[in-house]
Amino acid sequence: MEITAFLERKLARRFRTYDTDGDGFVEREDFTQAGERTTEAFGLAADAPKAVRFHAQLAGLWELLSSVADTDGDGRISVEEYKTAFANGLLEAPTSFDEHYVPFLDAVMAIADSDGDGRLTLEEHVRWTGALMNLSEHDARGIHDLLSDEDGLLATKALLEAIREFYFSEDPAEAGNWLLGSLD
Repeated sequence: MEITAFLERKLARRFRTYDTDGDGFVEREDFTQAGERTTEAFGLAADAPKAVRFHAQLAGLWELLSSVADTDGDGRISVEEYKTAFANGLLEAPTSFDEHYVPFLDAVMAIADSDGDGRLTLEEHVRWTGALMNLSEHDARGIHDLLSDEDGLLATKALLEAIREFYFSEDPAEAGNWLLGSLD
């Protein structure tokens, strides 16, 4: 996969959302802390079935990412290792992306979508993106406004499509490319 300048900016932004402690590396602990913040933000006990499922999905994402990106085997991933993993085909096509990411998004939605209707309110969206990815309320509100329907709700399908755009679209006009707010 070619890493264009635009994709490189998006990957650098996504990397920063993974690097919860800001040390310049992504480690298992970053995933663990993000998962704990998310379940706590929604008032879930660690042993609640939704929390257990979510943490398992998050651990699986870490295992996949580290198995491909941690090329020096030091238990952490640098931004360069992260970008190289994409260049080497971590997500070659939307179908491979769906195989790994859809179950994770389903686990997120099981936590964040309090009424289970498959659509997030603004508050739910702000809460999960802030807890999991440390997005600012301003950025979360902006993407929610771009992606939500006429009722002000963000459907799982629209969110998934935006996530796909983030990784696969080179068109800056596509809403998904701004899924994490400013790329700078």
